[in-house]
Amino acid sequence: MFRIGHCKSGSWGSFWTMLTLVGLATHAAQRSDVGGEASGTSINHSQMLLHRLQELLHQGNASDVVLRVQAAGTDEVRVFHAHRLLLGLHSELFRLLLSNQSEAMLREPRDCAAVFDKFIRYLYCGELTILLSQAIPLHKLATKYRVASLQRGVADYMRAHLAGGAGPAVGWYHYAVSTGDEALRESCLQFLAWNLSAVAGSAEWSSVSPELLAQLLQRSDLVLQDELELFHALEVWLGRARPPPAVAERALRAIRYPMIPPAQLFQLQARSAVLARHGLAVADLLLQAYQFHAASPLHYAKFFDVNGSAFLPRNYLAPAWGAPWVINNPARDDRSTSFQTQLGPSGHDAGRRITWNVLFSPRWLPVSLRPVYADAAGTALPAARPEDGRPRLVVTPASSGGDAAGVSFQKTVLVGARQQGRLLVRHAYSFHQSSEEAGDFLAHADLQRRNSEYLVENALHLHLIVKPVYHTLIRTPK
Repeated sequence: MFRIGHCKSGSWGSFWTMLTLVGLATHAAQRSDVGGEASGTSINHSQMLLHRLQELLHQGNASDVVLRVQAAGTDEVRVFHAHRLLLGLHSELFRLLLSNQSEAMLREPRDCAAVFDKFIRYLYCGELTILLSQAIPLHKLATKYRVASLQRGVADYMRAHLAGGAGPAVGWYHYAVSTGDEALRESCLQFLAWNLSAVAGSAEWSSVSPELLAQLLQRSDLVLQDELELFHALEVWLGRARPPPAVAERALRAIRYPMIPPAQLFQLQARSAVLARHGLAVADLLLQAYQFHAASPLHYAKFFDVNGSAFLPRNYLAPAWGAPWVINNPARDDRSTSFQTQLGPSGHDAGRRITWNVLFSPRWLPVSLRPVYADAAGTALPAARPEDGRPRLVVTPASSGGDAAGVSFQKTVLVGARQQGRLLVRHAYSFHQSSEEAGDFLAHADLQRRNSEYLVENALHLHLIVKPVYHTLIRTPK
């Protein structure tokens, strides 16, 4: 048995001292107002009050309830001497539970029992220190005892650490699904999509559920080296999870085989143990891929529908689809670069390239904010300051050859952040097919601040991706 604090019957000193401090602060503010001052003088004893509340919990002074917390499946019981009033202020469930009894036995899962002291401390002080491994048990306790503020706080913590790449995204996703937390579920799903390569190479990959795998495989915003990498990751998952044949075949049919070059498709058919077992389930898709690579997209579209997701590239990091760009001291001045991409994923277009020119400006001013020196009446107006501008990225083709080939292009810019030695995707911006820039690009970034979440060692790590889209100009005959 592990006991926190000791019960001191009749020791009301600390409790009344706490209330006296509140009264002093209120009385001081009232006196300053009566004195006729233009603004009241604030006397803030909040930190001292928090300290006294913490002492109240640790020492058990004037406690009127006892909570016995037993870890499920064990004989371990932790005892907390608490105060009915403070518990009931935060939790309606505690108020009802302790309304007619002074002692309660609470049985909790082991992970929840291990952090119950932190949970109780929050009810007294309104703050706690949390580790990644404690997020789910604390959220469970806040949910069970209906402490809404702690629920929101832990959920915000989880979403923030997902964005930084520190959180266990797969475990948190499954927890969010089980609790119905849609915002957390979407945050986990987005992180997994943007950082699939890192997740597929981690221990978390084997814990991905069939439902989560299906969610990921249908997305076009997956960030990975190429479609072949996704196929190999799926092979690993199938080998570890050993799902029923129907689940395996649905997953294999979600691979976009037309995005894999013919030479690599031949190797898969010859060497993949997964295709040896389930080859018949995807035989039609493999044939479709070979046909797609054998003809020009325009000719292929005369006979087959090219509007499906199988013909849309994901966010591939391979050189054929884009290029990385590291901008040191990005707040300093304008920069430019250029790179080439393949015209399209079809084998017919494998040797054809498009050159793209890129301009980055850290402080571009929209027309509405550009300097104006006089209005219609001749009154001088202040010029806009440089800090009023926002970062801008413009991607344009060096020639119009892509349009002539009947291909439109979707541009995506990934912004990386370093976490635990890995460079992860923290933000992604997509351009409309007819646009040369993303309107919200780094809209909330402060590139002047060296510790900005958008910077890695005072450098902006971008990856520019251009995805060819056939179905804008190609129409399949009815």
